Amino acid sequence: MENRGPDHQEHRRVATGAVNVDLLHARLSIIDLDPRSNQPLTIGPATVVFNGEIYNYLELRAELKRRGVSFTTHSDTEVLVQAYLVWGEKCVEKFEGMWAFAIWDQQKQRLFLSRDRFAEKPLYYKSARGGFYFGSEVKFLRSLLDRPLAVNQRQILRYLVHGYRSLYQHGETFFEEVQEVPYASNMIIDSSGKQRTYRYWEPAYRPQQMTIAEAIERTRAALLRSIKLRLRADVPLAFCLSGGVDSGSLISLAAKELNQEVAAFSMVVSDARYNEQNNVMATARDVGCEHTLIQLKPGADVLDRLQALVAYHDAPVATITFFVHEYLMEAMAERGYKVSVSGTSGDELFSGYYDHWLLHLLEMRNHPDFAQRLKEWQQYIQPLVRNPYLKEPRLFFDNLEERRYLFLDRDVFAQYLRQDFTEEFSEHHFTASPLRNRMLNELFHEATRVVLHEDDLNAMKYSIENRSPYLDTRLFELAYSIPPEHLLKNGFGKYVLREAMRGILNDQVRLSRQKFGFNAPFADLIDVNNASDWDYLMSDGPIFELVDKSKIAVALRESTMPESMSKFLFNFVNAKLFLELQAGKAQSVADGQRDMIRSRT
Repeated sequence: MENRGPDHQEHRRVATGAVNVDLLHARLSIIDLDPRSNQPLTIGPATVVFNGEIYNYLELRAELKRRGVSFTTHSDTEVLVQAYLVWGEKCVEKFEGMWAFAIWDQQKQRLFLSRDRFAEKPLYYKSARGGFYFGSEVKFLRSLLDRPLAVNQRQILRYLVHGYRSLYQHGETFFEEVQEVPYASNMIIDSSGKQRTYRYWEPAYRPQQMTIAEAIERTRAALLRSIKLRLRADVPLAFCLSGGVDSGSLISLAAKELNQEVAAFSMVVSDARYNEQNNVMATARDVGCEHTLIQLKPGADVLDRLQALVAYHDAPVATITFFVHEYLMEAMAERGYKVSVSGTSGDELFSGYYDHWLLHLLEMRNHPDFAQRLKEWQQYIQPLVRNPYLKEPRLFFDNLEERRYLFLDRDVFAQYLRQDFTEEFSEHHFTASPLRNRMLNELFHEATRVVLHEDDLNAMKYSIENRSPYLDTRLFELAYSIPPEHLLKNGFGKYVLREAMRGILNDQVRLSRQKFGFNAPFADLIDVNNASDWDYLMSDGPIFELVDKSKIAVALRESTMPESMSKFLFNFVNAKLFLELQAGKAQSVADGQRDMIRSRT
């Protein structure tokens, strides 16, 4: 646990007798660095272990003081416990932040677990041996249980065929019987072991009447409030800066509206499809930040590094993006930063993906502006789209359930398996609006969930806390009240956000319609023409009980491959590494390669 909390570690038994309760905590000090704020923290009958930040702790502290509560620290942890003592389980409804916490209430003889609204902070649990185990990472549960955990083969197959979008659809993890506390949920475990889980907040689409000017002004104010709260820290803080509107808006607000001295880290790759360097540098120059630009040049140790990351994640790395992201966190830690700020979920709040345009056209088909919006899409968006399905403007008109564009070559990938995999991808129902339902699925079950999980692990590997200002309750509720006709306009996705940033974010980035994504081709990472790499990829292991080795060999040898195949092969390598680690058959890939080289000479 030390990497998640290098500043203090403590184990405390807080209850004995009919039920034994042990709480363990490792602290990454961000607010009130004094040891008085170490955990577990006990106030009266309540003892807490807490991961995350309550960003509005100063406002809640003032409110609690007015109710006669006194404080002995300056931490948000103490505010959390005092809020629980005053408001009980409903305290979470007052919190603005990210959290996973557990409170043992000695008086009520029960354990209270809670997870934040967007599942920014991880919280796993497992019932076993008459006990209940929980923690921020799966490896903590395995260590407490002192035995291996059974691999969930269904999740491996989903990952191989459907990719990252399938990982949070079914409430499962890569291990049987290991579960996560759901987003925006509380869990109560009484002294008999009985569990009760309930949602304390429900995301919803509630459109309101508002003019475009009102939407723009309210968005600017809400985002400014959110970033101001999330800059609260007693340690150095830096931004993850891409070439896009989302991260560029955050650092520009901090520098220009809040007069903060800002630092930023950016990663660029040589592949022109994903190279955002021009836009990255435009924002960095505009805000005058201390800027660290990292050129990704994978070395000969890629497989060894990937193996180490898979071992740390206790799972296959979701996409190439997150393998690359780890380099960014490493660089940030080397320069002494303990908090990173990212632009996660701007697309999911303000409608930024290419398929959103087609769902928007579907919803606007009877609107007087339909012809104009169609013309804008044809003129500005269609030329930028690479996905063949998304080049058809009426994609959803005949079949609202069309989702093949999300899983290019799914049927091809299924043919690499040694068993049938017929599970269909399914969406969750939030609202009757096709566009907003898609966006809410992306936010709570697909893209954002994956980003939050991977970013948390990559950051915490280097003892860094990651913050996401777009995941703010008021900002979310505002974004999901904006009328649909304001979302995409004049050939721009995220129209309201772009206009809210007029005069704040530089126009080179603010008015850029192209989406690069953050990626790197498989061939740039792993050289299959290198004999030792090839020998490892083809070495026997549990993965070949699931996939056909001969077919994989042919795919790996292809001189050119589509982007979808590049992603599939990256997933294959990750699944291979993961299954070998879980079977206890993994050695350092580099050591294995040296053994192979010796065996040939």
